[in-house]
Amino acid sequence: MSLTRIHERLSAQLSGPVRRNEPMARHTTYRVGGPAALWVVCDTVADLASLFTVLIEESVPWTVLGKGSNVLVSDAGYDGAVIVLGKEFKRHRTEGEQVRSGAGVTLAALVQDAYSRGLSGLEFAVGIPGTVGGALAMNAGSRDQWIGERVESVTLYVPGDGLCVLRGPEIAWGYRSSGLPARGVIVECSLLLELGDRDRIRRTMDARFLSRKSAQPMGVPNAGSVFVNPEGDSAGRLIESSGLKGVRLGGAEVSEVHANFIINTGDATAADVLGLIDHVRGVVRERHGIQLKTELRFLGTQA
Repeated sequence: MSLTRIHERLSAQLSGPVRRNEPMARHTTYRVGGPAALWVVCDTVADLASLFTVLIEESVPWTVLGKGSNVLVSDAGYDGAVIVLGKEFKRHRTEGEQVRSGAGVTLAALVQDAYSRGLSGLEFAVGIPGTVGGALAMNAGSRDQWIGERVESVTLYVPGDGLCVLRGPEIAWGYRSSGLPARGVIVECSLLLELGDRDRIRRTMDARFLSRKSAQPMGVPNAGSVFVNPEGDSAGRLIESSGLKGVRLGGAEVSEVHANFIINTGDATAADVLGLIDHVRGVVRERHGIQLKTELRFLGTQA
């Protein structure tokens, strides 16, 4: 593909910025990763339609990125288009107990707004980073609550077809999965909350935040939980019991705070993180006979 031609076409048609060879380390919470061939901000549905006309014609692979909080990008970068949802998708409105939110809204903003209105149902999401779209894509939640339980509908942009609305029960909600990214670009959702006591909501939020703060590494680059918890067990427990807390490879380290987090101590590369992931899986498999599956999304590499 001719990046110059594609860049020129997109720059002429879209309202948001289009960049070539954009360093992904700037846009992921791991702070690692090489350049994306194309970095495209779509501010409107019309932008998405124009973008996919070009991407399909030029056979360009693509992915959607929120805040980059569960992504690891190869040191060599990503040979495709990274799509970011802009202005139109960063709005939300509340009518009674219904919240309609664009996929680009940060989950934290939605949680705080719900609290300010005395609406209960999102307390579990306190401290979870990323956007609403990302939360829907991975059915973000805690051990006992998930965002999918609050979804009335999700609107997707399906390349080549346009907008499609799915009702909550039509979505294959699962543990850390929804199946939505394979069906299109998440652009909006409707959530159903419920009126609650604001003081109780605040107490629950504070307790959730303190729990996350004490049990997870904060203030250092990471991408959240690395491995999916196997049925009936905890990935963190398996890793810790294998004596892997604090183990390092280059600038990547298994967190001393929570063993299911791999942190960037300052100069890690994606190869360091991937190498440590492979090492952890190998040791856990040898010690416990369990093959851990990764929860991270990988761009331009495999794990």
